[in-house]
Amino acid sequence: MNCFRFKFRSGPPGPVNHLRENSSKIIDPVDIAGRSRAGDKEKIIKSLLDKASNVNLMVFPIVGMGGMGKTTLAQLVYNDPEIQKHFQLRLWVCVSDNFDVDTLAKRIVEEAKKNGCQANGSSALDELQNAVSGKRYLLVLDDVWNRDEAHKWEKLKSYLQHGGSGSSVLTTTRDQAVAQLMMGAAKGAYELGRLGEKFIEEIINSRAFSSKQEKDWPRELVNMVGDVAKRCAGSPLAATALGSVLSTKTTAREWKDVLRRKKICDDRNGILPVLKLSYNCLPSHMRQCFAFCAMFPEDYEIDVEMLIQLWMANGFIPVLRGEEHPEISGKNIFIELTSRSFFHDVKGIPFEFTDIEVSRVTCKIHDLMHDVALDSMGKECAAIATEQSKSGDFPHSARHLLLPVNQPETLLNASLEKGSPVIQTLICEEYVNKDLQHLSKYRSARALKIKIMRGSTSRTMLGLEPVWLHHLRYLDLSESYNIKSLPEDISVLYHLQTLYLFYCYNLERLPKGMKYMTALRHLYTSLSKLTLLANDTKTKSVAEQSSSELVHGREKWKHRSPLTRMDLVGYNLLFSHSSALPLWTCFAQLVDLTIEYCHALVYWPENVFQALVSLRKLCIKGCSKLTGRTQETSQQSAPERSGLLPCLEYLLLDECPSLVEVPNLPASLKTLAIYTCHGLSEVANLPPSIKILVILHCYNLRSLSGQLDALQTLRIMKCSKLKSLESCLGRLLSLEDLDLCDCSTLQSLPNGPQAYSHLRALEIRSCPGIKLLPSSLQQRLDHLEEKTLDARYEGWEYSIRRRLACLK
Repeated sequence: MNCFRFKFRSGPPGPVNHLRENSSKIIDPVDIAGRSRAGDKEKIIKSLLDKASNVNLMVFPIVGMGGMGKTTLAQLVYNDPEIQKHFQLRLWVCVSDNFDVDTLAKRIVEEAKKNGCQANGSSALDELQNAVSGKRYLLVLDDVWNRDEAHKWEKLKSYLQHGGSGSSVLTTTRDQAVAQLMMGAAKGAYELGRLGEKFIEEIINSRAFSSKQEKDWPRELVNMVGDVAKRCAGSPLAATALGSVLSTKTTAREWKDVLRRKKICDDRNGILPVLKLSYNCLPSHMRQCFAFCAMFPEDYEIDVEMLIQLWMANGFIPVLRGEEHPEISGKNIFIELTSRSFFHDVKGIPFEFTDIEVSRVTCKIHDLMHDVALDSMGKECAAIATEQSKSGDFPHSARHLLLPVNQPETLLNASLEKGSPVIQTLICEEYVNKDLQHLSKYRSARALKIKIMRGSTSRTMLGLEPVWLHHLRYLDLSESYNIKSLPEDISVLYHLQTLYLFYCYNLERLPKGMKYMTALRHLYTSLSKLTLLANDTKTKSVAEQSSSELVHGREKWKHRSPLTRMDLVGYNLLFSHSSALPLWTCFAQLVDLTIEYCHALVYWPENVFQALVSLRKLCIKGCSKLTGRTQETSQQSAPERSGLLPCLEYLLLDECPSLVEVPNLPASLKTLAIYTCHGLSEVANLPPSIKILVILHCYNLRSLSGQLDALQTLRIMKCSKLKSLESCLGRLLSLEDLDLCDCSTLQSLPNGPQAYSHLRALEIRSCPGIKLLPSSLQQRLDHLEEKTLDARYEGWEYSIRRRLACLK
């Protein structure tokens, strides 16, 4: 398989949508906060807006017990339209327990730069001063702890003072003393009270009975919810945790056993006891998986795919004979832990096969939940967040380490000399410049992430001999820009499951013995300079490779390649030489294919797609010459063309500026997404199977056509020449989500007696050509769950404008 030099992602076949199915709706904490904390939000907003002419920097702390929703309330304020309009610059930084002035200044500057600010200076503090100078800004410092070093805050504040009039710092803290320290002589910290019992009960109900419809909730247990709510101390996090615990209890006796516990919430420990109870009620393998996360610092953005692979590497995911793949088991564990609030702030659309925005999925851990993980792991996990010169108390018992410091080898070498135990997980986020020492301490390593700075053609990786790394399951050398080759004996890593080689731009070849690495499930690499190996002999680079050499040995793999997911980046030979086409017959099991920056791809590759009989997801990105037309020399008849990709469910076409047509699409297609294809003027003959249609930034698109009776989601944005959708998309019987934005010439929408009957979300913005909504859509307005509309269109009645004034 590796003789093909592909960048690939090996994964289980079939769809990967394994979200737990619940009949009941789980209440969104932000939705609860929006309703229950509306009064608190308005008071804080008023305080911030009233100080518009104040030349002195205003500091406004929100104080409250952990788990009360201080951060959520701050987010509601931060994202309020009035706040967005009032402040020229909004910045958000999580502080936690590391109040280092230079580090905080650097992070604030990074946030400012994301907002387009210019920040120059000889130091981070000078850059901070330049970034905020003259601007009315709102800075949120979330989760501030340190009360002992007031001079640090005064130093940071002196640079923040250079903002414009009305600038404010909104902070969240559990500590009244910290709030007073930051306010100085001023008074008026906002003390966040308990959440109303009505809302606490709502959260508990949604969690405890999540598998049932409300009509099926057991009356005896429902009658006990009030008593449960009283034990939550008005904390939404405690209510979520306790409700999740009770969801596994089905009798009144079991509920009473939980309520008899003396320590659920108390004044001394706050809500930590109930969070620990929630943790202790997890299955043992889930406790392991979550406790492992103690190695990540507070507010750290965790890559979920990496986290699952680290769980796999450490053996935390049980895999029984005949059971599902560990990746799927890991995803289910993550979903279950998220549903119980062990993880939060999940970004992206996790694990859905028909996702629209294919993005990296990340999450964070609430600071109190992080305390629970630390309490469980003791000193076995550690994240060293400060420079090595300040880290004299390195945890010498830690087996799982995350080091975001410069020159991590200095800290590691000095620490391991003092008798630290063997390393099992080591993640270095900055470059390693010198060889690692005390190599015997790494022989039990299961997961390593190191970025190599120097040019490396050596036979070892910074002194680490693969022959001694028998237990290694996960290896990440990404961003090691200068390495040209890997040690030949890396092939003895028989247990290695995941190998990351992203952004190793000078990597010229992979070891010839990789075919013996039978446990390898994920290989992430690029193809820019890699060479092929044929019969254990190094051949020419890919750029010089002839088509005959490229397909050498294909019979060996015909119909046998285990790959189900593959990414091709810049691999033009596979589309520019006809003799390479038979190679595609090796990939009959391929389910997910991404083709990026293949500029030799001009015509729709029918001959290639004919071999991909199992393909379900196809993404084509950045192929600048792709026209979408079929090649005139194609010998396929029209019926044969319509039979291409018979299992395809998802098609993404992104940044293909020469695309002028979308070819015949299979009847199996459910999702079609087209982004930034400026040459496209028409999308015709859309199959009736499509459920999701998204078209963005196609400025020359003039028409769509198809009978899309199954369509559930329609999103069109920045298609400035599209004039009408009135009679081209069918009856829209199933449409649930309609989003139209920045379509300046769009004048009419579909209408019909049954159109929009299932619509639940509507958004129409900056479409001035729409003068009047269709009557069938107007009748649906009062029944929508979400609506965002410009109420400026000529011909709309005042009553309709009133109905649209209450936006979600």
